[in-house]
Amino acid sequence: MELRKINIQDAKAQWEYTTVLPEDENGLTNPYHGVSFDEYREKVLPTLISYEHPVNMPDWFVPETYYYLWDDGKLVGEFRIRHHLTDVLRTGAGHIGYSISKDHRGKGYGTEGLKLTLQIAKGIVPEEEIYLRVNKDNIASQKVMTNNGAYRTGEDEDHFFMRVKKDICPSCGETWL
Repeated sequence: MELRKINIQDAKAQWEYTTVLPEDENGLTNPYHGVSFDEYREKVLPTLISYEHPVNMPDWFVPETYYYLWDDGKLVGEFRIRHHLTDVLRTGAGHIGYSISKDHRGKGYGTEGLKLTLQIAKGIVPEEEIYLRVNKDNIASQKVMTNNGAYRTGEDEDHFFMRVKKDICPSCGETWL
């Protein structure tokens, strides 16, 4: 299993994954649902790649890097890392958003993908903890987060706010040096 940064070489698989994702599923938004491959390759892909090092973006925009989880040559999930928090993200979506394709859910991909993503985020995120948000009715994602060392720090009507300490190994709970 591996996590690959969004790239041109995997455009076809990334497009297939992205365009079948609903526009909003469990809080992960996807404005590219149903776009054609040509539009994805020519407009969407360059835009998503540019989010890692944005130029001429509004002040509120936070750099974001897209990663895809692969297993045995199949793309099974998407993970997004927001490089830092704004006040809105601090009390909202947090640093990481993710999805696992419907036909691969319940097989441990979320847990493994988040583990790999947290390892990358540790080197990107300046805050001392990684912030996550999960819908209260999304029990599977809550398990994925707690399996990776997350703990609950608050809630609103629809969400739990979760945190993962950057100095704790997500899979084993031991302190990182």
